[in-house]
Amino acid sequence: MTPPSTSALPAGDLATLQALGSAPDAHVDLLLPDANGVLRGKRVPASALEKVYANGVCLPMSLVAADILGNTVEETGLGYDIGDEDRICRPVPGSLRPVPWSPRPALQLLLQMEDAEGGWFEAHPRRVLQRVLDRFAAAGLAPVLAVELEFYLFDRLADADGRPQATINSATGRRNDSTQVYSIDDLDENAGFIHAVASACRAQGIPADTAVAEYAPGQFEINLAHRADALAACDDAVLLKRVIKAVAQQHGALASFMAKPLAGQAGSGMHLHVSLLDRDGRNVFACSPDAPADALRHAVAGLQASARDNLLLFAPHANSYRRFVANAFVPLNDSWGFNNRTVALRIPHSDPRNTRIEHRIAGADANPYLVAAAVLAGILHGLETRQDPGPPVAGNAYEQFEVQQPHWRQAIDDFLASEFAARWYGESFRHVYGQQKRREMLDFNTLVPDIDYAWYLRSV
Repeated sequence: MTPPSTSALPAGDLATLQALGSAPDAHVDLLLPDANGVLRGKRVPASALEKVYANGVCLPMSLVAADILGNTVEETGLGYDIGDEDRICRPVPGSLRPVPWSPRPALQLLLQMEDAEGGWFEAHPRRVLQRVLDRFAAAGLAPVLAVELEFYLFDRLADADGRPQATINSATGRRNDSTQVYSIDDLDENAGFIHAVASACRAQGIPADTAVAEYAPGQFEINLAHRADALAACDDAVLLKRVIKAVAQQHGALASFMAKPLAGQAGSGMHLHVSLLDRDGRNVFACSPDAPADALRHAVAGLQASARDNLLLFAPHANSYRRFVANAFVPLNDSWGFNNRTVALRIPHSDPRNTRIEHRIAGADANPYLVAAAVLAGILHGLETRQDPGPPVAGNAYEQFEVQQPHWRQAIDDFLASEFAARWYGESFRHVYGQQKRREMLDFNTLVPDIDYAWYLRSV
């Protein structure tokens, strides 16, 4: 497989393809992230890559809004109503990467979907984020973004009741059942998995820079380095999830990004760190805790004002709402403060030049593109309206603010009625995403879970 001297591939992607060599059985996974963050697409021979770059590849438009089980959601208007039309999907330049865990030579490539006129499909998550970034560019501002992802590493076999269970400690032969937050021993016991993730990230150019053991048995967090390109930062997050899941499978385990996989244990969050540069490259949030910058205060206020409109993007699934419990380092209000993990909007300890907002509301189950779009939209909204967030919280925010217990149905209703969502993300996306989530909720509520039998079968 030798690419022609004149190639449709960008130089960096062409170099990646050439590095693969001439393996006749090499393939490429074409990846289209849907609204749930699930990677859908096609697998094609590497020899077809020139054609993909030159002409794109056809995929059903309904894929973007498939439900979490992969079904077409007819209420979006993207299914039978339009004959389940295909749309051209084109490569994201620079996203061609090797797949080091594949048993045979393989690459992967991110796609983005066009509309019928050849522009970008407005309901595609990557496009939703780009729409918000265009408004930052018009304002002369550039977000710098970093994503932190928490997840659980489970045994690949469920327990006798079908529930996930911790992995077996290779040193003791027993299941891991301790909670040792930031434990180095836990990292050592899972060193093979962590080193394999790090190696795959290096091969794919994913800037993963920190791994920590979190607040439950088998829970970990991997942090990504900050990027001045918010789209690239979210590409990293989507691809990091794929790396973690694939490497876990190779190690006989199951990696899960469910927001709340275990009752009584910590949930898994997606934390976004955001700073903001002006045209001269200065951080407009730069300040000290005793004198918060006006831009920082306004940005926080915008995040507070838009939190309800955006909750469905931060907590997209039924399970997402099980994460919102007290005393679990999960935000239960819209408070903010410096160096305080009990607030929703934390300003981490740093020197003034690196002041940033850590947004802590979203679950690890959310779509990184949509979380970033919502956070950045809230920030710019606050800067434009110059609202006041109130004073920063000192001490335990759980004790100082009324606990808010969000619900999935209300979040869906709020999103579908949100003028904020229509203005910032477009009416097309508001409709498609809102209807997708409403259909998932209705289908979920028709099921009879085991707890119903345990509570009611003999009692009523």
